Amino acid sequence: MGKELHFGKDILTLKVTGLTSFFAFKRKILIPYKMIEEVFVGSFQAPQWMIRAPGTSFAPLNIYEGSFKYRDEWYFLSYARTDSLLKIELKGHEKYNYIIIQIDNPTEIAASIRRHIHLN
Repeated sequence: MGKELHFGKDILTLKVTGLTSFFAFKRKILIPYKMIEEVFVGSFQAPQWMIRAPGTSFAPLNIYEGSFKYRDEWYFLSYARTDSLLKIELKGHEKYNYIIIQIDNPTEIAASIRRHIHLN
């Protein structure tokens, strides 16, 4: 899928690889655990008037890769379907308010992130 999560002691690292990184204009996002407000699995439909900055989207097929801005909030989106997405809400991150990605085993990964948050 072109995305990997690496669990460090204090920081979760999202690595974007392959063609996904090309279309997302991003290779890595560092996410300190202390900035994660909430993590869960759910659906997401990108608002019609999001601004790509930079990113790639094909709205008719629900394909979004990259950075988007909507109502003064920044999103990192990387998905090609609208359900079973890993959703991370952030507070105080240098850029993003939300990271929403399609990844294998999102429920297990969300549980792992929650465990790391509680350890910090």
